[in-house]
Amino acid sequence: MEVRVFASGSSGNCLLVSDGGTHILIDAGISMRRIQTSLARCSLAWQDLTGVLITHEHSDHISGLPMLLKYHPMPVCAPHTVASRLLGQLPQAADLLRIIPVGEAFPLGEMTVMAFHTPHDTDESVGYRLAGSAVYAHATDTGSVTEELLRGLSGADTVLIEANHDERMLRDGPYPFYLKKRILSARGHLSNGDCALLARTLAEQGTRRIILGHLSRTNNRPELALSAVRAALEGTSAELYCAGPDGLECVTVGDLLC
Repeated sequence: MEVRVFASGSSGNCLLVSDGGTHILIDAGISMRRIQTSLARCSLAWQDLTGVLITHEHSDHISGLPMLLKYHPMPVCAPHTVASRLLGQLPQAADLLRIIPVGEAFPLGEMTVMAFHTPHDTDESVGYRLAGSAVYAHATDTGSVTEELLRGLSGADTVLIEANHDERMLRDGPYPFYLKKRILSARGHLSNGDCALLARTLAEQGTRRIILGHLSRTNNRPELALSAVRAALEGTSAELYCAGPDGLECVTVGDLLC
């Protein structure tokens, strides 16, 4: 199993998980052309994709979906409320939408997928756990760590978790007060410090590779996020990576790294 982050951040999110002949996108928040270019770097084409998993309907996670489905129809999986929001924006996708259960595993190609809720400022937002030759778990856009989220991530070989902001940068930064309050809330985004605590817990439960994602351009820096989480991982064997707006080329979820 391999993970390639095409983009991660408030300007767009899209990631590819591959295992054997199964290739699944998580979110499509960048342009169709950019997704196509990223697939080509992986020696893949549109017809190789098994489907798309959508975490929630915010634009940085679905902005590329209208053009993608117009020219390259494929299954789009989302839980009930997320699917309803997508239909409101993309009624033409009705025949492609597959409403999935939350907390129950379902097959998608050669992988088994399970969605779990993440606390975010929308009616429904989820992360995903994908199991095949290894286990990958994905959770961004979460303001706090709930028991459900922790269960969804725990024991995965590789995870991508959110290190959205440095709290001091956010509090002293240019955002208006209402937006700072929203980001800092339990339904906003995880800080570097909160991410570090989560990373330590996951490493102690067996996770071997941790990818930091959804970093704010305004309120964070990769070196700050990496420093905070690396300190928390001291004494563990977990490897640490950081994905930004330009992505992260390839992480093999099994024993070796690309």
